[in-house]
Amino acid sequence: MTLLLSRFTVGRSRFGGLHRLYASKSRAPHPNSVPLERAIEILKAYDVGQPKQTVELHVQCEPEKGQPPIRGSCILPRAYRQRVRVLVFAEGEQAKEARAAGADIVGGAELVEKVRDDKVKFDKCLSTPGMLPKVARIARLLGPKGLMPTVNKGTVSENIAEIVKYAKNAQDFRADKKNIVHTGVAKVGFETAEIIDNIRTIMNSIRANAKGSKKKFIARVDISSTRGPGIQVHDA
Repeated sequence: MTLLLSRFTVGRSRFGGLHRLYASKSRAPHPNSVPLERAIEILKAYDVGQPKQTVELHVQCEPEKGQPPIRGSCILPRAYRQRVRVLVFAEGEQAKEARAAGADIVGGAELVEKVRDDKVKFDKCLSTPGMLPKVARIARLLGPKGLMPTVNKGTVSENIAEIVKYAKNAQDFRADKKNIVHTGVAKVGFETAEIIDNIRTIMNSIRANAKGSKKKFIARVDISSTRGPGIQVHDA
């Protein structure tokens, strides 16, 4: 098992706990990197008897100068999240449409105040164009969390029902300040082929961010489970 692990290191965080450094800036594949299918087999063996553990994907990107923020969303072939709470800023008929489409929290100006006061919990945030000026009042609160609705992200639309349905099923991702994307992709208990399909779907979406060469855009890829080892793969 030891020889198959990638160069993850374990250290002490300033909070006293343990943390993993998921990826280095090295372009050369690690000598012990393995095919994706083999890496999944290792994780399954490590987490045997724990099918609900999450399989995580860690992608080190090397964007060109002037690259826009690396982020996106996609529909996974097999969803793994049990429930995503979607909040929608909408009024009138559009509020009714949002509720009918499955939105968990819907409201107008009064909801803006509740979000500002941290009285509601949610995973994704959508808005109609008409509500956007009011939502802008809490942009400083939503923006750092990646929750501020914008036209560019597809989270602002007159067709609120359509984007609610997408948000309930889509997998979102965004790179951190070091251009590393960390995201869950599946459960350990999924079939190997299902995990591979989910990983490749997200990888295609990440590569779509590339301003230049998609091949050079990805420096390295590691997968891990919630509590398991990190394994570098060379064919994701």
